[in-house]
Amino acid sequence: LKVIAIDEQLRVIYEDNVHFDKDLPEFKTQGGVYIHSDRLTVTSPVFMWVKALDMILEKMKSSGFNFSQIRALSGAGQQHGSVYWKKGSIQILKNASSELPLHQSLKGCFSVSDSPIWMDSSTASQCRALEKAVGGAQHLASVTGSRAYERFTGNQIAKIYSQNPEVYKQTEVGLTSIPLLENMVENLLKLILCRCSGMNLLQIWEKVWSKSCLDACAPGLEERLGCPVPSHSVLGPISPYYSQRYGFSPDCKIVAFTGDNPASLAGMRLQEGDIAISLGTSDTLFLWIQEPTPALEGHILCNPVDSQTYMALLCFKNGSLMREKIRDDCASGSWDEFSKALSSTVAGNNGNLGFYFDVMEITPEAVGIHRFNRDNQKVVSRFPKEVEIRALIEGQFMAKRIHAEKLGYKVCK
Repeated sequence: LKVIAIDEQLRVIYEDNVHFDKDLPEFKTQGGVYIHSDRLTVTSPVFMWVKALDMILEKMKSSGFNFSQIRALSGAGQQHGSVYWKKGSIQILKNASSELPLHQSLKGCFSVSDSPIWMDSSTASQCRALEKAVGGAQHLASVTGSRAYERFTGNQIAKIYSQNPEVYKQTEVGLTSIPLLENMVENLLKLILCRCSGMNLLQIWEKVWSKSCLDACAPGLEERLGCPVPSHSVLGPISPYYSQRYGFSPDCKIVAFTGDNPASLAGMRLQEGDIAISLGTSDTLFLWIQEPTPALEGHILCNPVDSQTYMALLCFKNGSLMREKIRDDCASGSWDEFSKALSSTVAGNNGNLGFYFDVMEITPEAVGIHRFNRDNQKVVSRFPKEVEIRALIEGQFMAKRIHAEKLGYKVCK
């Protein structure tokens, strides 16, 4: 959990973080999560998130941070994590004593103690059922922006309902999938369009819930979700709890939270025609788009900055780990040697091209190494080291452009 305070000139005046494994060892997480024995189910303890929130605010208070200067609060959370409040939680939240840290007041407030998160892939049967119920994977993508994905919240809710219907019935109306830092009373009922885009439940064109998707996941779901709102909405003033405990001004506004990927688009100030690529363990491509064409690969999300436009997102599993593998094989493990080899070859690689998938890729669904020469003939043997390195880099970026264009991205001439 990270916090950053900026002034009106966007200068950073405070930043800090809480590391789940190190700072909250009592939860015994690894990387902030529990990976269950089936290797498919991945969860995080809800109380760890609540205690982390308490801890980071107490750290700020101990440092002498002046909370009364804060004019507005907002945030970003993982796109697909969800929180399930137990019936009766609204009254407990309203009556929370500012003398106690939040985690002490919220004991017994969650119908699901370990929340499903973005790493979970245990809902394959729910995904297939959802696609079948709405007329197929492509139709679901056309409605919600994505085909059914195991980590998406709608499918996680469907799993909870099918396996633990009593637990689902105990979930408070209007308090599902809510970031903990939002206003704890009236405004806690709001859900954010960008976050809703990662649920397989929102009609992205009309910005309303899809009744067919809701009905396919669980009964009575709409009243448990509340009404979607744009990411820039001011939800209202901060809860009196925070004013009394930490000294926030009662006029401090809560601005709607968003998901982590949409926050990247907003934070990088992308505009229509811009494209951003994150070169990580997995590579991620995202862009501002006016006229999307939802496909079976990739995602279309509501734009966090302009709710009338959209954000396209593509994830490529074979990112830096594949580059590191070729670096080790062809450049003695040295990035300097890798860069020299890349510079020694010409753009276009004399027609030699490669697609390198060490593990099963997301976009497209493929595995293996596929090399082609200038005559479009598949090459079984390796390219010379310099050619191999450029084939990898050009192949990765060509794939990103091709799949972005499939989602509606237009390359400016």
